[in-house]
Amino acid sequence: MKVMERFTGGRVPMLAAAGVGAAGLAVTGLGFAVDTRRAFFGYLFAFAYWVGLAVASLVLLGTWHASKARWPVVLRRMLETMAGTLPLFAVLFIPLLAGASHLYLWMDPHPVLPEKDLKKLEHKRTFLNLPFWAVRSAVYFGVWIAASELLLRWSRKQDETGELKLTKWQRWLGAGALPVVGLAMSFASLDWLMSLEPLFISTVYGLYWFAGAFVGVVALLTLATTLARGPNLYGELVNDSHRASLGKFLLAFSVFWAYMAYSQFFLIWIADLPHEVPWYILRARGAWEPVALFIVNVRFTVPFLVLLSRPFKRHRRTLTVMAVWLLVGHVVDTWWLVIPVVSPGEVRVHWADISAWLGVGGAAVAFTLWRLRGHATVPVRDPYLHESLGYDK
Repeated sequence: MKVMERFTGGRVPMLAAAGVGAAGLAVTGLGFAVDTRRAFFGYLFAFAYWVGLAVASLVLLGTWHASKARWPVVLRRMLETMAGTLPLFAVLFIPLLAGASHLYLWMDPHPVLPEKDLKKLEHKRTFLNLPFWAVRSAVYFGVWIAASELLLRWSRKQDETGELKLTKWQRWLGAGALPVVGLAMSFASLDWLMSLEPLFISTVYGLYWFAGAFVGVVALLTLATTLARGPNLYGELVNDSHRASLGKFLLAFSVFWAYMAYSQFFLIWIADLPHEVPWYILRARGAWEPVALFIVNVRFTVPFLVLLSRPFKRHRRTLTVMAVWLLVGHVVDTWWLVIPVVSPGEVRVHWADISAWLGVGGAAVAFTLWRLRGHATVPVRDPYLHESLGYDK
């Protein structure tokens, strides 16, 4: 089949994405000079959105290997390449490291916090300090990059050699790395996002961010699959059953996200603790209340009602629309997590939010296409590819 050949297309969209990324990052860099603190919050929002998708793709890939799933083999190379963007995100993390003092209150809390809160922060000083924060971030990226690069390298090597041992290696690493990758993702959410409000405590926060990113990456994979139509692209091999299974994933993990969102809200609200409830008062009352309601309906209500339908899950156009819908919901959700800290009484999209999102996203898309070019878009000599191509359920 022609699709088994190396993919040599995608040059135009790759260059376009690179151009958008470069322009967006340049404009955001200007924002660091013009409106420093607000621009850094916009950059953090954009980074959290896109890196969450990359890490979630690694989690989904590891899950498929750990469960020895055969039906998604035809989809796997795209997922491997999406996870392969993590070295880029290690570079894109540098501005956050440089601008941490503009983001995190715990770095210089004295001018704004009362004495009792300063004492509580002092107890966290061992954990919340810049050197240890930076070291932990380096460890997170080290874990993610090592796992993603080995899985991608072994998969590509199997394209050439067809060695069955490479399938075993991928399964062992996928299963073995999964707990470490997941824990690193959870701790990263605490370090990069939850510590924006250092007195806030939630045992569900990491799961909430993971659930949102996981829905997002399934939506992104679904969108890439439905759009990958053309010579040497794996979308030509995907059938209605593959699309239906992706739709089931979207439905299941939209419900999982809703469960995580409700669990966090319920536990915090019922405990009524002074450093936890204000987090929701800020985001679910006043100016931000319509945004919170929008997120609930976009991320759960509409997908739940639409994706319950079996014909809709198998229909390519409907599935494409729902994938875009859920990705937009994830954008707003991530924005809602970050921006109220710097804009508590006003819902206003800053131009740096847009430029940073386009900049980081454009760079990530261009890097993905660059890594995909010159290789087959399916694992051509995987022993279960034939079974995946014949998937019918």
